[in-house]
Amino acid sequence: MAEDQIRYDVMTQAALRGVVRSVLQQIAKTGLPGEHHLYIAFDTHGPGVSVSERLMEQYPDEMTIVLQHQFWDLEVSQERFEVKLSFNNIPERLVVPFTQIKAFYDPSVQFGLQFGGHGAANDADNSAGGLPSLIDDAAVGLPAVADATGGKSIDNTSSGSNAATESEIPDSPAADVVELDAFRKK
Repeated sequence: MAEDQIRYDVMTQAALRGVVRSVLQQIAKTGLPGEHHLYIAFDTHGPGVSVSERLMEQYPDEMTIVLQHQFWDLEVSQERFEVKLSFNNIPERLVVPFTQIKAFYDPSVQFGLQFGGHGAANDADNSAGGLPSLIDDAAVGLPAVADATGGKSIDNTSSGSNAATESEIPDSPAADVVELDAFRKK
């Protein structure tokens, strides 16, 4: 097999992270439509990630946030997103570069992406195993932020919570997980 000098793997990572960026840009402008809510898992020690020392101690490697009812000041740039959430009634501002996202999931429509490599350096060195894959309810094993409470949503309502435990992830029939490796010529 010929060496991939075009680097389709890097392009695929960037394109799918662009999907996450576009979704968050839409939500920043208009709020979450219907029953949509998002689980976003990210590397807490990744370059450019900013979380408080308190949260870093509680989630030393990976953290999953839920954007649903109680989040505010969502700002999205080309490289990252920033959002305010409340954890145990203490407001926290999180900054997460798109390159540090490990998984993105919207259980209301059973759509998700799981990313293999993180960061620009890793994207350039990814093997086929580092490509993102589509995920479903059965594949969600995301560590959860279980204690986020309080705050206002983007539409200034204050019901529900912006974090969930794994037991709150809905059980539904599993869809097929599609890995991009299946489309690569061996």
